[in-house]
Order: sequence, then structure tokens, then C-alpha cells
Amino acid sequence: MDVDEVLNGLASAHEGLSAAEAERRLERYGHNKLPRKQQASWWQRLLDQFNNILIIILLIAGAISVALGAFVDAGAIFGVVLINAAIGYLQEGRAEKALQSIRGMLSPRATVRRQGQRRGIPAAEVVPGDIVIVESGDRVPADLRLVALSSLRTQEAALSGESTPVDKSTAPVMADTDLAERHCMAYAGTLVAQGRGEGVVVATGAATEIGHISRMIGEVEQVQTPLLRQLDRFGKRLAVIILMLAAAMAAFGVFVHGQNWEQMFFAAVGLAVAAIPQGLPAVISVTLALGVQAMARRNAIIRRLPAVETLGCISAIFTDKTGTLTRNEMTVTAIVLANRSIEVRGVGYAPEGSFRAGDDALDEPASEPVLRRCLEAGVLCNEATVSMDGQESWRVHGDPTEGALIVVAAKAGLDAEAVRRRHRRLDVMPFESERKYMVTLDRMDDGSLMVHAKGAPDVLLEMCDRVRAEDGYDELNREDWHERIDKLSSAGLRVLALAEKPGKEGVALGAPEQTGGFALLGIMGLIDPPREDAARAVESCRKAGIRTKMVTGDHARTASAIAETLGLTQGRQVVTGKELEGMEDAELRQRVQEVDVFARASPEHKLRLVMSVQAGGMVCAMTGDGVNDAPALRRADVGVAMGINGTEASKEAAEMVLADDNFATIVSAVEEGRKVYDNIKKTVAFLLPTNGGESLAILVAVLSGATLPITPLQILWVNMVTAVTLGLALAFEPGEADVMRRPPRDPDAPILDLFLIWRVLFVSALLVVSVYGVFLWALASGTDISAARSAAVNTLVVGEIVYLLSIRRLTGRSLSFDGLFGSRPALIAIALVVLVQMAWTYIPSLQLLFGSAFLTANDWIIIGVIGLAIFLALEVEKSLWRYFSRAI
Repeated sequence: MDVDEVLNGLASAHEGLSAAEAERRLERYGHNKLPRKQQASWWQRLLDQFNNILIIILLIAGAISVALGAFVDAGAIFGVVLINAAIGYLQEGRAEKALQSIRGMLSPRATVRRQGQRRGIPAAEVVPGDIVIVESGDRVPADLRLVALSSLRTQEAALSGESTPVDKSTAPVMADTDLAERHCMAYAGTLVAQGRGEGVVVATGAATEIGHISRMIGEVEQVQTPLLRQLDRFGKRLAVIILMLAAAMAAFGVFVHGQNWEQMFFAAVGLAVAAIPQGLPAVISVTLALGVQAMARRNAIIRRLPAVETLGCISAIFTDKTGTLTRNEMTVTAIVLANRSIEVRGVGYAPEGSFRAGDDALDEPASEPVLRRCLEAGVLCNEATVSMDGQESWRVHGDPTEGALIVVAAKAGLDAEAVRRRHRRLDVMPFESERKYMVTLDRMDDGSLMVHAKGAPDVLLEMCDRVRAEDGYDELNREDWHERIDKLSSAGLRVLALAEKPGKEGVALGAPEQTGGFALLGIMGLIDPPREDAARAVESCRKAGIRTKMVTGDHARTASAIAETLGLTQGRQVVTGKELEGMEDAELRQRVQEVDVFARASPEHKLRLVMSVQAGGMVCAMTGDGVNDAPALRRADVGVAMGINGTEASKEAAEMVLADDNFATIVSAVEEGRKVYDNIKKTVAFLLPTNGGESLAILVAVLSGATLPITPLQILWVNMVTAVTLGLALAFEPGEADVMRRPPRDPDAPILDLFLIWRVLFVSALLVVSVYGVFLWALASGTDISAARSAAVNTLVVGEIVYLLSIRRLTGRSLSFDGLFGSRPALIAIALVVLVQMAWTYIPSLQLLFGSAFLTANDWIIIGVIGLAIFLALEVEKSLWRYFSRAI
């Protein structure tokens, strides 16, 4: 609709609303604030931390420990539970924090016109129908339909993904126009980069575009990470098996061997204590925490522990273009003059680079007359400045495109301030979207007047009647220049034209005679260049079986050009937001597998893309830096926000923040995530045989009607002290050599595959035979029950130690210097366990508490020989596995 229709539809006028009408509308529509979702109380959030099968198992183990009188062990178990709960409690409320950061983007004050008078009011009191006035530097307080403007440009990157300020106009657009192309609108939360404008408020609070995103964040359901899904399934199955086995064993003892119910109840409790891996959650938490620290050293900040492991099974990365794959620094890469084309090297805002004309390097580009005039025109017809920000980076103050013209001049040796001092500006006609060009009147250093123009090439070509050449002026061949412009545009470059003509004393810039008679100086091609290591990162992802998919608010042609530069597999195919809207979910699920570039994407589009790949069974990460990315960041398996240029909304919605805004850091994080998962698998495979050996020992004793070789309290000692201490050493294991050369793991695959199940059963059998054998040998030797059980416990601990050395390499040889002594953490853990086990065996107070007893040197020799036999048996098993694996 045109301006008058909009005003009529809102019952408003250019003079604004009356005070009484504004008050009525405030009552009707409410304050211009984003609604707050009612938060769960602190105790509800705290209780939610215990809604996990592993935590429940730990609580059961703690309760059993209390019932057995093992208050020290119960305290350790409950301590683990409380630590896990505290971590989760502090991590809660991230979605609410994201909403709060979006609310903070709304302007606290607004300038409106009411009853023809301009006045400042709290932004919360702006109502639909108000006439709002915005100027350069203002934050737009509500969604506005622009009714009047002067050179208005807004920065909408955080909302639409548009990398450069957007030119605004009052001309109407179609209702189904993409958000980034609704040039007659200014949206709440965006910044005015240049100019001035007036607009009638069409939406406030939750009804604005930013309010819509806020609502989406609140509604988005977070998915459970693969590790949590696996542990949940594993824990439930383990709990069922333990309960059934304990009940069956107790019933067998009562009805077959005639044991009393009380004795069998405690035997069943012992079996449950033995089978429950009490230390597993703690070890996994520590392993994940170590992964967090390792990633932090590589500039990836993890906000949520399970995200560490989830990175290891990512099969698709949705990434924004601007500032993520690219530098977010507009750069001139091509200059086309009358007689030649010049390539400009060097990216970003640093004034470093070179000029080449074909195969020839231009050592002194400023000595080239036409090139110099073109560069100087770009400096003079320009409002931006460039300065050093700190000691390392350069920053543009003003429009990024204009900043790029300052930088390219500096690369040629032209200092912008010196040029502006020599050629003094007298007048300026700012850029306006209706005109599509900017004009300045400058007093040159020789005293002459010169008019310089910069703007859209198609418009400036119509204003020119000649072109500047080496020896004066040549005739302008518009068809030839249009072909040159199309060539740059097809390469994804943004094209600007520069022109000049002599000025006349006393003739204003806006006079009709000033709109023609220009001489074209040349055209420049600009692009937001890819990061230097982005292409390598994309290639690393490809080798690791990970699809990189660009999702941007930019134009399709620009996105395609960047995608091809980066080597995206399907970079030539581009799906636009409008095309995506017309797809059914089933069609989109298929299309997203075929296409790697999505342009002109809105927040809803990004969210649909994430949900589509997840529906297809893929695990995805979503990178982004804007408010528009927040809903998809929250829905993705791993949301990745930019730490430097990212908005607070995106950081709060994400699981991981890149401290250096570098896409390549994600590859490092994925590598670390895969290593963490490998170590978690090794830890699970290490801890479970201990539980299996203990459980089987108790089961064999009950089934045979014999005495228990290990008491439940001794089992708790082994599970919570020695097994956990040794298991933690595996968290420090380095990654396997092929960690980034294998495809992503199946997120639905069980944490224990068939090989690891076999290994757990095999080692459990070795341990139960060893433990029960030592126990029976000790009894047969006339040793009392306490000493026999001490020998059995220490045999179990020695078996754990040799198994730790073996499992560091799942199938590789461990009988080598590196296999035995290559891990400093493993050696430290072994030394600690030996010390605490000596204390457990020989300190009287611990003997009294745990029922342990003194062992002789002969006992230790027997135990050592059994440990060596277990290690050698594992080496033989691994050798056979390697042999049959090669044969198959």
C-alpha cells in the first residue's frame, strides 16, 4: 500500500495521533515491550536436575549405602549428585536470557510527532499509528512503514543477514516480498546508519519482527543430545536388567538353597550395588569438562557440557555467510578503467595489498593518472573514515562500502585525510535510494571546481557522455560498459561507478544542469571476502563426512560466488527463501540434501532447514551472529554463536561461542568432540567389566550356595574410589590418528557396539575367574574370611590396572613402551590407586571400616601373577581380533 493508504488504514496522519488517542491505543495494544514468559521457580529448576536415569541410579546407590551404614560412601555418592545438579541448575534459563537480550535491543526512548508537535517519549509508550522520527545512530523503536525520508539507510544484519546497510524508500512493495527487500520498512531493534526518516508504527512489542523471533525462541523445543539419548537408553536397560537379575538371584537362593529372605535381600542389594556404575556420571562429567577446557584453548567456548560430545557426531553445519565464512569487511577486488582492468589484492580493512593489470604488477599505482583520479574520486565522494582499532585491527567508521574505497586508495599510497585537505569539499548531495548516487563539489588544489559522483553504475552511465582515458576523454560505449558491469556482478561483486565533471561557480549541486555531462572514471567491484582459512575448514569438514551449508540473507548471486570460492560441493545450486516457502516438508527434506546454499533466508526458513535435516536423521550445528539466528541456534543439536560480532541473543541461545569468530575453529571443536566421545566409550568399556566381575562373583556365590567373595561395602569402595580414579585417566587420552578421516558416527548407535559388548563380557569373565579363584585359594590355604576377601578385592583392583593399560588402545598392541608408559595421567592414576589400596589393606581404621585384613608378600606375588595373566590374555584377544578383522 502507498503512504496515504497505510495512514488511513491505521487512522493516523502526518501530524500524528492526539494524546487522548495515543492513550486509548496504549490501553488497547499494550506497552511496546516483548512479553515475558513465566519462569519456573528455583526449586522446580533444581528438581528438574534429578530427572535423569543415571542420577536416579546414583540416588538409589546412595540410599543403599545409607542402609548399609556406609555413610562415607553415601556422602561421596550424594556429593556427585549435587555437583551434577549444580552444574545443570546454573546452565538453566538460557532461553530466558536470550529473550532478555532481545528485549534490551528495543530503544528506551523514541521521538514521535503527536498533534503536530515533536516530543520524546519512552519507547514502551509507542503505539500503532504513531509517527516516529529516526535519525543517524538511533535504534528503531517499533516496526515502521516509512512515510518520509532523506538518505535513510539502516543496518539490518542482525535481523535479516544483509551484510551492508540497506537503502530505504517510501515506495510500496508487494506483500510477499522477502524481509531483506522491504525497503519501505524500518524494523524494531535495527540501527539507523545514515540519514533521517519518518514512519508510521505498524507493529509494537510481540507483533514486531523481532517480537516474532522472540516468540520463536520461546517456542523452539531443544533436542536431546546423542550422548544423553544413548546414556538414557543404556541406563534404563541397565536398571531393568539389574532389578530382574537381583530378584531372580534372591528367589533362587531362597527356594533352591533354603537361604532366609533377609540374607538374600542383602545379597540382592550387593548385586545391585555391584552392577550400578556409580562413578560413571562423574567420570563422564569430568571427561566433558576436560573437553571444554581443551576447546577453550582452541577458541571454542562451550556453554553446555553435552555439546562437547555432540560435536563429534555432527553431519551437517548450517553457517551464516556474513562474518562467519566471510570477514564482514567489504573489499575492492577489481577496478575497471577505460583501457584496462586492474586486480586489487589484499583483503579486509588493513591498507595492505597490491595492484595488477593482467600479468603486470603496478608498483606505483598512484602514478597512473586515470587510476589515481578514480581512487581520489572515491575518497572525496565519501563520508567514511578508517582508523587503527588498538594495535592489530583496522575499523571503518561509517558505511562499510565507502570504507572500502578509503582502504583501496590507501593500498595505492593515497592518504585519505591528505587528499581531502588538498581538495576541499564545498558542497555535498548525500546518497538517496531514489537517486542511487552521491555527489560532492570540491575545490581542487589548483583552484578549479570539480564535481564527483559515486553510485549505482546503471544510473551513473546515463549521466555520463564520455569516459576518462590516458590521453584525455574517449566516447562512452554504454553497451560495452554494461557488459563489464554484468561480468563483475555475475562474479558476485557489488559494483560502484565513479564519475567527474568540472564544476561551475554559483551553480548548486541540485540544479538540473548538474545531473548530466559527467565523464566516467571507472567502476569498482567489491565483495565481503571469505576468511583465509574458511576454504580449508570446509575441505576438512568434507573429509570428515560433514556437509557445510550456507544460509544467508544476502542475494543468491553473491552467496553462490562465495560458495564456489569456498569449495562448497553444491555451490552452484541456490534455493531462495521464497522458493523454500513454497516447499512442503517432505520436498524440503529431500532438497536440503541436494543443495548447500540458501539465500534470502528468514528466521523461519533457518529453523525449517534445521528441523528438516534433523527429521532425516542428521545431527546438525547452526552458526550465526544475529538475532535472526537465535531460534535455529536453539533448535540445532549444537548452536554456534560468534563471540566478537555476535549479538547477545545469539550467544545466549547457543551451546558454543567462537571467541575468534572463525569458522575453522568449528573444525577443531569437532575434532575435540570426536576425541571426547572416543574417550567416553573407552571409559564405559573400562568401568563396566569391573561391575560385571563384581556382579558375577556375587551371582556365582549365591547360585553355588557359597560365601560372598566381596561385601557390598567393599564393592562400593572399588566402584567409587579405585575404578573412578583409574577411569579418569582415560579422559586425558589423545585423539586417534584417523579421528578426522572417518565419517560421523550414527547418533542412534548404542554407546556399546558389538565389539565393546564382547570386550566387556570377556574382561568380566577374566575378572570373576581371577577374583573367585583367589578367594577360594585363600580360604583353602587356611586364611580367614577377611584376608581372603582382601586378596579378592586387591586382585580386582590389579585387574583394573592392567585393563586400563590395555584399553588405551582398543585393538592395538599395548605390550610396548608407549603402550605401558606413554600416558602420564594413567601412570599417576595407577600410583594413586596403589597408595590408597595399600592404605585400605594395612591401616587399622580402614580395616575396621571395610573389613579388610593384612596380606603377605606371597599373597601379592600371586595377585601380581594373575594380573600379568589377565594382561597377556587381553593381548592375545586383541591379536586374534586384528587377525580376523584383516581376514574379513
